[in-house]
Amino acid sequence: MSVPGSMPNMVSGFCTEWLFLPVMLRNKTIKIFLNYFLGPLLFVGLSVSIFQQIRQQPHLAKSWAEIKESFASVKAFYLGLAVALIFVNWGFESWKWKLLVGSVKPVKFFTAYKAVLSGVSFSVALPNRVGEYIGRMVYQPQGGRLKTISLAVVGGLAQLLTTMIFGVIGLIVLKKELLQAYPQLVIWFQFVLYGLLFVLTCAAFFYYNVGAVVSFFSRWLSSHHYLYLVEALKNFNAAFLSKILFLSSLRYGVFMLQYIILFHFFGVNVSVSSIMSVMSVVFLALAVIPSIALLEVGLRGEVSLKLMGLFSANSLGIGLTSVTVWTLNLVIPAIAGTLFLLNVKLLSKNGED
Repeated sequence: MSVPGSMPNMVSGFCTEWLFLPVMLRNKTIKIFLNYFLGPLLFVGLSVSIFQQIRQQPHLAKSWAEIKESFASVKAFYLGLAVALIFVNWGFESWKWKLLVGSVKPVKFFTAYKAVLSGVSFSVALPNRVGEYIGRMVYQPQGGRLKTISLAVVGGLAQLLTTMIFGVIGLIVLKKELLQAYPQLVIWFQFVLYGLLFVLTCAAFFYYNVGAVVSFFSRWLSSHHYLYLVEALKNFNAAFLSKILFLSSLRYGVFMLQYIILFHFFGVNVSVSSIMSVMSVVFLALAVIPSIALLEVGLRGEVSLKLMGLFSANSLGIGLTSVTVWTLNLVIPAIAGTLFLLNVKLLSKNGED
C-alpha cells in the first residue's frame, strides 16, 4: 500500500532522472528497448516479485481461510466495500496529479489515473517510492518530463502534511495509553511530539510559500539553467495548494475507512475513534521510516499489532487487516499499472497513449 504520507526521496529521484533520462531520450536503440522489451519484462518481474511477497506473508493460509468463511456471512459486504474503495483512493490521487501536472500540460483524468498506477508498479521494488517519478513521467511529452518531478514533490508534501497533522493528533489522543504501556518512553514521547510539531510547522510554511521560495532563489542563483524544472511552482497560490491538501485529506480518509471496515470484517471489535487514533499514528510511523514498498507490509503489521494491541487481543484479525489493506492498495494497483505500461510508448513524443 502506498502510505498516505510517504514521499519519494526528492534528491535521489531528481539526480537519477536528470543524469540518465537525457541520454535515453537521444538514443533510438534504447527507445526501442524500453518500448518493446522493458514493459513486458517489468510486468513479468513485478508479477513474480508480488507473488513471492504474498506467499511469504505471515498467516497467509489463515487469511484466505478467514476470508472464505466471511463470504458466507453478511460481512462479505464489508470486504466488497473495501475493494471498491481502491478506485476511490487512487482516484483522489489521480485527480490531484491531474491538477498538478495541468500547470505544465493539461491531461485527461484517465491518463492521470494510468500514470499514477504506473508509478505504483515502478515503486514496488524501489526505496521511498522513487519509482513513482518514473511511472508518472512516461505519460508526459518529451521536454516536459523532468518538470513533473517538482510537481510530484509538492503532491507528496501535501500527503505528508496530512499524515503529520492527523498523526500528531493521534499521538496526543493516545498519550495516556501509550505512556501506561511504555512508561520508559515519557521523555521520548515529549521529544518526538515537539519535534514533529516543529517539522510540521516548517513543512507547512514551505508548502504554502513554495512559489515565493522558488522566486527568491531564482533571483540569487548565478545560473538559471535548471530553473525551468521548478518554474511551474511559481504560479501555485494558497487556494490551489489548499485544494491539493484537501484532496490529500480525502485520500487519507479513504485509507482510514478501509481500515475501519476491515477491522470489523476480521472481528477486531474496537471503537471507531480508537481505530482512527491508532491508525493515524501507524500512518505517521510508516511515513517517516524509510522502507521498500514490498517490505512495508511486515513493518505495517508490526506497528499495528503493538498499537492496536493496546485495545484488542485479536492479533490475528489485526494482522489480517494489515495484509489485506496492503494487498488491496499496492498489489492490485501495481499489477494494473504494469498492464497499462504494456500499451504505452515510454518515450513517445506526445506522452499520450
